[in-house]
Amino acid sequence: MEDECWLVTLPSIDGRDYVYRVYAPDDALLADLFWEAWHCHDEGPHPRAFDLFDAAEIRRVR
Repeated sequence: MEDECWLVTLPSIDGRDYVYRVYAPDDALLADLFWEAWHCHDEGPHPRAFDLFDAAEIRRVR
């Protein structure tokens, strides 16, 4: 099974949305995609992103 490309948009405290590309299988759990993007953001230099799953937008790119 080949990994799909997913876009995960995280809102942050500075009012911006940060978008991360996550590669995962087609049947990946949305929560796993969210945490992968959130941890990537948290390790970067940007202002803190909200760690609310419901605030994230997750979509598959084809």
